[in-house]
Amino acid sequence: MNSVFSAAGASADVPTPADASSACWRLAALDALRERDPAIKADAVRALHAQSQAQAVAPRWQAQLAIATPAGLPGRPDQPPLVEPRELQRRSTSTPQGRVVLLHALAHIEFNAINLALDAVWRFPAMPDAFYADWLKVADEEAYHFSLLRARLADYGHAYGDFPAHNGLWEMCERTSADVLARMALVPRVLEARGLDASPPIRARLKQAGDHESAAILDIILRDEVGHVRIGNHWFRYLCESRGLDPHAAWLALAEQYHAPRMRGPFNFEARRSAGFDEAELDTLAAQDAAEQAAPGKSPGRHSNE
Repeated sequence: MNSVFSAAGASADVPTPADASSACWRLAALDALRERDPAIKADAVRALHAQSQAQAVAPRWQAQLAIATPAGLPGRPDQPPLVEPRELQRRSTSTPQGRVVLLHALAHIEFNAINLALDAVWRFPAMPDAFYADWLKVADEEAYHFSLLRARLADYGHAYGDFPAHNGLWEMCERTSADVLARMALVPRVLEARGLDASPPIRARLKQAGDHESAAILDIILRDEVGHVRIGNHWFRYLCESRGLDPHAAWLALAEQYHAPRMRGPFNFEARRSAGFDEAELDTLAAQDAAEQAAPGKSPGRHSNE
């Protein structure tokens, strides 16, 4: 899909040698994205980020390189099976099985978040080096989150892939693949920001159920996700400024164009402010939620990122 906000004159994808990834961190990020084994993917991301942070190493982003899109993205294992969201089990925390299903759902979100961040690193040419460094940092932290949840699932005698999951996060990634502005507007600022609202009540339920270890993982995830959404906000506003667009109007228009999910409360306004949302944006969210709840046939309800 071509966005009405797309930058003019974007260069076409061109083939690149497969062995060039060692000399280009964006190609290395693509290699990690294509990896199907979750544990190997997470380790590859963490190693690549560590390499990029080594002071003696010159940056290898090759920002002007337009990379051909390979087939089979993202790399993922045969399990879990991907189903429609309505087919997924309810995730109660009142029983060990319910907590396992919830932890698996969170692990799937973090696995997808690794892929989303890696995709931003390799896909979009002609961005500042700091853009690629930021999103590789996000991928590294998402890999850490996934590893924590994977280990916690093992504590319960389960593994990632044991339960069905849905593909909604990656579907938005595909829809915004032609425009970095749309990606920044809708993945970190809509989909990932939902986690800022959802994490505190999930954490509270886990703690109430006596699962303090899992609740502690949610603390880490929320802390880091504030930074991830802040990064998305920064680059969204950078792109709006470079294209002469009003950020608030552009966000609303892109959400409509790309059929972004409606945001429903309750909202974690404190975390959203820390993540870089301004008061006008928060007022819009609150007004949209109030209007939806007041619509005929609607009943008040909670919405989360679970």
